[in-house]
Amino acid sequence: MPRPLPCPSHWGCSATGPPTEYPGAQQLPRRRGRAGLDTMATLFSRPQRRPPLLRQAIKIRRHRVRDLQDPRPPRAQEIEPSSHHLSPEERALLYEEALYTVLYRLGQPEPNHVRESSELLRYLQEVFHMEPEEHQQMLKRVQQLEKPVFCLKATVKQAKGILGKDVSGFSDPYCLLGIEQGMTVSGASPGLRRRQKAVVRHTIPEEQTHRTQVITQTLNPVWDETFILEFEDISNASFHLDMWDMDAVESVRQKLGELTDLHGLRRIFKEARKDKGQDDFLGNVVLRLQDLRCREDHWYPLEPCTDTYPDRGQCHLQFQFIHKRRATKASRSQPSYTVHLHLLQQLVSHEVTQHQAGSTSWDGLLSSHAATILFLHATQKDLSDFHRSLAQWLAYSHLYQTLEFPSSCLLFPITSIEYQWIQGRLKAEQMEELATSFSSLLAYGLSLIRRFRSVFPLSVPDSPARLQSLLRVLVQMCKMKAFGELCPDSAPLPSLVTEALRAGTVGWFHLKQQHHQPMVQGLLEMGKALLSLVQDIIGDLHQCQRTWNKIFHNVLKIDLFSMAFLELQWLVAKRVQDHIKLVGSSVTPEVGESLFQLYISLKELYQLGPLPSERDGVLALEGFHRWFQPAIPSWLQKTYSEALARVQRAVQMDQLVPLGELTKHSTSAVDLSTCFAQISHTAQQLDWPDPEEAFMITVKFVEDTCRLALVYCSLIKARARELSAGQKDQGQAADMLCVVVNDMEQLRLVIGKLPAQLAWEALEQQVGAVLEQEQLQNTLHAQLQGALAGLGHEIRTGVCTLAEQLEAGIAKHIQKLVGIRESVLPEDAILPLMKFLEVKLRYMNTNLVQENFSSLLSLLWTHTLTVLAEVAASQRSCLLASSRLKFALQNLEICFYAEGCGLPPEALHTATFQALQRDLELQAASSRELVNRYFCSRLQQQAATTSEELGAVTVKASYSPSEQKLRVELLSASNLLPLDSNGSSDPFVQLTLEPRHEFPELAPRETQKHKKDLHPLFDETFEFLVPAEPCQKDGACLLLTVLDHDTLGTNDLEGEAFLPLRSVPGLAGTEEPGEVPQTRLPLTYPAPDGDPILQLLESRKGDREAQAFVRLRRQRAKQASQQPGR
Repeated sequence: MPRPLPCPSHWGCSATGPPTEYPGAQQLPRRRGRAGLDTMATLFSRPQRRPPLLRQAIKIRRHRVRDLQDPRPPRAQEIEPSSHHLSPEERALLYEEALYTVLYRLGQPEPNHVRESSELLRYLQEVFHMEPEEHQQMLKRVQQLEKPVFCLKATVKQAKGILGKDVSGFSDPYCLLGIEQGMTVSGASPGLRRRQKAVVRHTIPEEQTHRTQVITQTLNPVWDETFILEFEDISNASFHLDMWDMDAVESVRQKLGELTDLHGLRRIFKEARKDKGQDDFLGNVVLRLQDLRCREDHWYPLEPCTDTYPDRGQCHLQFQFIHKRRATKASRSQPSYTVHLHLLQQLVSHEVTQHQAGSTSWDGLLSSHAATILFLHATQKDLSDFHRSLAQWLAYSHLYQTLEFPSSCLLFPITSIEYQWIQGRLKAEQMEELATSFSSLLAYGLSLIRRFRSVFPLSVPDSPARLQSLLRVLVQMCKMKAFGELCPDSAPLPSLVTEALRAGTVGWFHLKQQHHQPMVQGLLEMGKALLSLVQDIIGDLHQCQRTWNKIFHNVLKIDLFSMAFLELQWLVAKRVQDHIKLVGSSVTPEVGESLFQLYISLKELYQLGPLPSERDGVLALEGFHRWFQPAIPSWLQKTYSEALARVQRAVQMDQLVPLGELTKHSTSAVDLSTCFAQISHTAQQLDWPDPEEAFMITVKFVEDTCRLALVYCSLIKARARELSAGQKDQGQAADMLCVVVNDMEQLRLVIGKLPAQLAWEALEQQVGAVLEQEQLQNTLHAQLQGALAGLGHEIRTGVCTLAEQLEAGIAKHIQKLVGIRESVLPEDAILPLMKFLEVKLRYMNTNLVQENFSSLLSLLWTHTLTVLAEVAASQRSCLLASSRLKFALQNLEICFYAEGCGLPPEALHTATFQALQRDLELQAASSRELVNRYFCSRLQQQAATTSEELGAVTVKASYSPSEQKLRVELLSASNLLPLDSNGSSDPFVQLTLEPRHEFPELAPRETQKHKKDLHPLFDETFEFLVPAEPCQKDGACLLLTVLDHDTLGTNDLEGEAFLPLRSVPGLAGTEEPGEVPQTRLPLTYPAPDGDPILQLLESRKGDREAQAFVRLRRQRAKQASQQPGR
C-alpha cells in the first residue's frame, strides 16, 4: 500500500513549527480575509493511495475502465518554469485556465473556501491585472468553450461489520456501483425511499455499472479500487453502491462440511429455497452528487432493502469531482502539473506583492480566494499527490529566490516528494527541471549564508529563527533521495556551508575595514579606525558565540565561532602589526592612548579564542603584547599625570565639609578614591603577561599611588590652612581639622586595598622563581608600608592637635574638682567635668570617623589618667579630695567606655589606670579602713609564707557561740632565732586581737618567759570574751608577737604570726566546736621598705589613732631590721 502523507497545519508549511518570515523582514500582523487554508492543506496532505495503474475495473460486461488521466496531447513547447514572469500569450492561456476552473467548479465548497464564483472571478482579475473590458471578453470566450466531461472519481476502500451470509458465518462480498442520472434522491417520501433501496442492476444500465473484485470469506473486506463515473448534470445525479455476497453452486455435502452452528443450518435451509447461484444482498449506499464536496472521504452506513438486519456495517468511500477533456488551450497543450505550477506561481507572487504593498510580510498563508482556486484546479485536473508536491516545490523554491516569504514553506513539499519518490517516475525534462531547482536553491541558500550578518541582522527579533529555518530546509533538501540521484556530484552540505561562512567572514572583514577607513591618513586617525574595526570584530564574535554558533552547530555540527575567530584573528594581527610599524618608537600621549585602547581590545579578542591546550597551532595574536612594549612608559606617565591633575583639582574645589551625617570625609577624598580605583583598573586592564615586566609595571603603579597619597596630604593640609586663615571662630578650624583627619584615614583605607586590587599574591607567585623574597619586600611591600606609615604619622599629628585642644580643659576641670567646698556632693562636684567631656566628645564623634575618634579617645584617656595621678599625689593627705578623685575616675571610665561604643576594656585598664585606682582606693579610705587593709595584707603574707627560717608557733583556737568566748591555747614555739649573746633567747609571746579599734576593751595578753630556750613549750590557755561579729570582719586576726626578753633594754623581736579569726572553729555557726586542730604558723617580719598603707596613715598628722598605729608598726619594723642577718 502506498505510504500516506502527513497532514500539516496549513498548506506549504512545515508541520514541525510555525512559519518564519522571509529574510530581513519584520514580524507584522497577518492580512485579514485569510480562509480556506485547512482545505488546501487537506488537498496536499490528505492520505491518498495512488492507484497502482488504476487496477482493471471489471464491469458487468467486462468492459475496461478508460484511462484515468487526460489523454496526453502531442508534445508542445512547455512554459519555461525558470521564471514566474509570463509573456502576454502565456498569461492569457493561464488566465483562461483559471476562469475555466472557476466556471465549472463542482461539489459543495470546502469549509472556509469562497462560495461565490463572482468573488473568485474578481480575485483572478486582480491577480492577472486584467482591465474590466479585457476580463469580460476573456470570460465570455471561456463560457463559449466546450464544457468538460464531468466525472466522479470513486474509490471503494474497504468495509467493516458486514453481514455473514454463508454457512461458515462469513461472506464473499463484492460491490456494484454507478451513477443514476435524472432521478433525485431524498428521504422525504415513502416512494422515493423505496426507490433509494432499489438495487443497482434495476436502476442503472448494465454498460454504466462497475463491479469490484470478490473478496472471499470475510466480514471486513478491503478493495481499494478506483472507478471513473461520468455524469452530465450534478443536480439530478445520484451515486449508487450495492454490496453483494457471491454465491457459487455447491453441493449439500460441501455446505454441510462448512457448517459450524445452528445459524449455518438455518442458512442452508434458506438457500435451498433460492435459485441456484443467486447472490445475497448485503446493503447499499445512495448519495446525491450535489450534496458531496469536491473531495470526500467518509465511512457510510450500508442501508438494507427491508427492515430486517438494519445494522449491516459500513463502507469506506472516497470521492473526487474531476474533469476530462477540458477545452482550454493550456490543458490541451501542457502537462497538468506544469499548468498548476504556473498558476501557483502567479497566485503566490500576487499574495507576496500584496503584503509588500501594505508594508507587511507574507507569513506563508494563502488567502481563501487563492486556496479555493488552487484546490479546485488540482482536484479537477486530478493531479496526484506527487505531482502537486512537485509543482509546489518548483514554484516555491523559485519564488523564494526572488520574493520575500518564509523558507519554512519549502519543508512540506520536500517531505512530500521524499515520501513519494520513485526512481524513473519523472521524464528526463522533469528530472532536469527538478535538479535545476535543487542546485539553484542550494546556491541561493549558500549566498544568504555567506551574507548572514546582513541578511539576518539581530536587530530583527526573528532573524535567528529565519536562519535556522533556512538551514533546516537545505539539510532536508540535501537528504532527499531525489537530490542524491539528481545531484550526485554535489559536495556535502556542511563543507559547502563552512566554505561559504569562511568566505563571508573574510568579505565582511574587508567591508568593515573599508567602512572605517579614515578621511585623513594620520597616525591618530588610523589608530582610531583600527580600534573601531577591532571592536566591531569583538562584537561580531560575541554574537557568533551567543547566537549564531548554536544554530549552525545544532543543525550542521559546524563550529562557526572557532572558524570565524581563526579567520579574523589572522586579519587583525596583520593590520595591527602594520600600524605599530608606522607608529615606531616615538609615541605621543594621544597616540599612546590610542594604542592602549587598541591593546585592551586585542586582549579581549585574544581571550575569546580557544585555550592553548585546545588549539591546533599557534595563533597569529600569540604574544601580541610585545608589539606594544615601546608604549608602556607613555601609558604609565599618562596615568600618573592624569591622576595628579585630578587630585589637584579635587583639593582646590574641596571646602572641607563632610559629605553627610554618615560620610564624614569631604569631596576630595571621594575623588581621590575614584582616582586610585581608576589606577587599579588601568593596571588590571593592562594585565601584562610577562611576569618580570608585569612586576616592574606594578612597582611603578604602587610608587605613583604612594606618591599621590603623600602629595594629597600636603595639599589638603595647605587647603585647611588656606580656609582657616582669618577665621575668628576656632570651632570652624576644628571642624576643618576633623575633616582633614578623616580624609587621611579614608586615604589610608584605600591605600591598604592595593595588594588585593593589584593581585600581589598571584604576581609574587609568578615571579617567585625569578626574584628573591627580599627583593619583593624591598619594593612593593616597602613602598606600601612607607606610605601607610607616612599617612599614620599625619593622622596621629592631626589627632594629637585635636587632643591638645581638649587636654587643657580636662586638666582645668580636674583641678577645680578638688577645690570645691566640702558640702558639695561628689556627683555634683564632677558634673562640670562630665558636661565638658560630653559636649566635646559628642562633637568629635560627629566629625571624626570611628578610627580617628578611637585614637582621640585613647590620647585623651592617657592624658586624663596622668592629670588624675598628679592631682591625687598632691592631695594624698586629703581624704575628701581623694574621695572625689576616686569617684571621678569611676565615672570617667564609664564615660570613655560609652557602653561599648568607646574604648574597649583592655584599652581602659592600663597599668597607669590600675595603679591610680589602687592609690585612690587607699587615699579615699578612712584610717580604720586602712588599718583593716593593713592586717588583710599581713594575713595574705602569712598565708603565702611557708618557710620557718624565723621559727614558728603552734596554737589551738576555738570559739564558743553560747559563751561568746574565744579560747586560745598557745602550745609551743620552735626554731626561734638566738638573739642573746649567749647563743640563746628568753622568749615569750604577746597575744593581741587586731585591729584594736574592733576590740577596744581587750588588752594584750602575755605568756610566761622561758629562759634560754629556742623551742619553748608554753602550753598556756587564754580566753577572750568577745562577740562573734567583729571576729568575722576582714582583717580581724589574732596577732602572736614572739619577743626575746631583755632585762636591761628593749625586748627584741623574734617574729610575728597572724591567725585569721574567721577561720577559727565555732565562728561559722551556732554549734559548739568539736575537736580543735592545731595550727602551726611560721613567723614573719614586717616589710623592710615600708608599707604604702603605713605611709598614707603617717601622712594624716591630725589622726592620733593612726599615728599611734604607725608608731607601733614602725617600731616592729625597726626591731626586725636590727636583727642579725637583716
